This record gives sequence, C-alpha cells and structure tokens, in this order.
Amino acid sequence: MQGNLSSWLVKHGLVHRSLGFDYQGIETLQIKPEEWHSIAVILYVYGYNYLRSQCAYDVAPGGLLASVYHLTRIEYGIDQPEEVCIKVFAARINPRIPSVFWVWKSADFPERESYDMLGIYYDNHPRLKRILMPESWVGWPLRKDYIAPNFYEIQDAH
Repeated sequence: MQGNLSSWLVKHGLVHRSLGFDYQGIETLQIKPEEWHSIAVILYVYGYNYLRSQCAYDVAPGGLLASVYHLTRIEYGIDQPEEVCIKVFAARINPRIPSVFWVWKSADFPERESYDMLGIYYDNHPRLKRILMPESWVGWPLRKDYIAPNFYEIQDAH
C-alpha cells in the first residue's frame, strides 16, 4: 500500500520501500543507508522542514539495527501537518548511516544518543561521541546481545 509520499518518490525515480501506515495513519518508508542523505535533502526541499524525532532500536539479537526519523511538513495555513516516518536499517557489524545533522540541526543529540546506546556510526556528524555513557564505557547498552558488566561503581551515591 503506497501513500502520497511513496507515490511521489516513485514518480521521481527515488529508491525506497513502502512499509505501509502506522496506527495513526502515518506513512512509513524504508530507505537504504546509501540513499538516505540524498533523499533527506530532497524531503527537506519538498517541505519536510521539521525533524520531530530520531531514535534507534535493535531489531533482533544478532540482526539489523534501525534508525527511525519522524519528519513533519509544516506550512502556514495548514491545520494538520503532513508527517512521515523513515526507517533506515544498518548491518550489526560496523553499522553506518549518513548523518542528517546538516539537513536538520535537531538531529544532533538524538544521533549522538543512538550512537552511544547502539553503536550506529552517523557519517559526517560533527560531534559524534558518547552523550550519556562515560567515554571509557565498553559496548552498546541497548543492543539485545549486550552483556552488562558484573560491576558497578557507585560514586557519591548519597
């Protein structure tokens, strides 16, 4: 089932896969990592001028990692903004996805958090480093195959 945006992308020869609609009727598309940056720029020019949120998750133990972008098309005089959900899947070994920081500045901290928790490298991100965990932390805590260390340092826990 294709939505308006998917039809528009097909019409212009842009590679993607329609994943249907979520429970709120928001169109969901899958974009390949190598196509993501150019399609992100096109979506911005097309009017998706607001990155509402970005998150990431581990699809399955030993499986793919996903980076999810919720984009909104905000226009004056429109009561109901148009929304779309973009999913970009990356291999578990050396997961790399182009950063969209230079398209939507609001991707800065969410992409850093996705890197910190799942180890997804966002190419061309200006400050890709840990944001929640200490720099010395080993591993990616939100991966389903993550093994928590059997020690915890509690400093100043009063």
